[in-house]
Amino acid sequence: MAPLSLITPIEPGRSTRPEALSRAAAAPMQAVYTTAASRLEAAVASSCGSQHAVNEDAHSALDSSGRLFVVADGVGGGAMAQTASRLLVAELHQALEGQPLDAERVATAMLAADRTIAEAIARVTARPGAATVALSAPLDASAASWLVAWVGDCRVYRWSARGAGQLDLLTRDDTFFHLGETSPPGGSPHDPARMVGNGATTGANVAVHSLGRDELLVLCSDGVHKHLDGTDWYRVLDAPLSLAQRGQALVALARKRGSVDDATVLLLHRSDPEPRNPRWRGRAALPFDKERSER
Repeated sequence: MAPLSLITPIEPGRSTRPEALSRAAAAPMQAVYTTAASRLEAAVASSCGSQHAVNEDAHSALDSSGRLFVVADGVGGGAMAQTASRLLVAELHQALEGQPLDAERVATAMLAADRTIAEAIARVTARPGAATVALSAPLDASAASWLVAWVGDCRVYRWSARGAGQLDLLTRDDTFFHLGETSPPGGSPHDPARMVGNGATTGANVAVHSLGRDELLVLCSDGVHKHLDGTDWYRVLDAPLSLAQRGQALVALARKRGSVDDATVLLLHRSDPEPRNPRWRGRAALPFDKERSER
C-alpha cells in the first residue's frame, strides 16, 4: 500500500469556542540541578492556544536528572498531535537519559521515536501525524558544552546578558524554504518539511555549542518564536525577573503579539555551583506564584 502523504498538514482555523479562547497559561514549573562544578536552573511555561481543545505541545518534566531537556510541538492539522508530541518526549528520554550523547545516538533515537509514533497513530487512524522537536543536553559536568538537536521548527537560542546583551539562534528551521524544497499546494514555504512520526525525517540536526556562566539556553515551539522579534527577546530575558517569570512573560508576550497556537518555552540558566551540593539533584518542579498564575 502506498504511504500516506508526508507533507505538513495545514493548520485548522482559529476556534471560536469560548472555552478555547479563555484558557489561561499553565503555571510555569521550575527546578535546580547542581554538581560540584555547576548549578543549572530550569523553568518551563506552556499555554494552550485558541486553535486546539488541548495543548499539543509537550516538554520534559523538571523532576529527573537534569541531563536532557526537550520541547516538542504536535503538528497542527495532523492526527493525534498531542499523542505525537508526548510520545516523542517520552521516547527521547527513555532512549537518551543517562547515556553519553553524540549525533549518531540522537539520530538513532529520533528514528526509533518516528517509528513508535507512527505505529501508535496507525492503531487508531489511517491519517498521518507527527511532531517537531528541539533538544538540549549538557556534555560535561560543568554544563559548559551542550549538544543541541532539532527536527522541524522548534528552536534553541542562547542568551548572554554581557554588555548590551546578545541573542544567538543555535538552530535552523527545517522549512521548505531553508531546505530549498517546494511546499505542497496550499502550504507555505515556511512550514516545517521535516517532522518525527510520519517518516519525514532521516534523523536529526545536531550541533555542539558552549554555554558560559550566567548564560541561558531557550528551547521553544513556534507558537512563541514566530511572534517575537529581537527587541521582545532582549526586553524579557534581560528583565530583573526569576527564570520562571521570564518564561511566563515570553509566552504572554507571544499571545499579545497575536499567537493563537500552543506556546511553550523552556529556559536553562547556568550559574556558579553551590559548594555544598556535590551531586546532580532534581528538585521537584513547583508551580510559580499561585495568585499570578491564576490571573
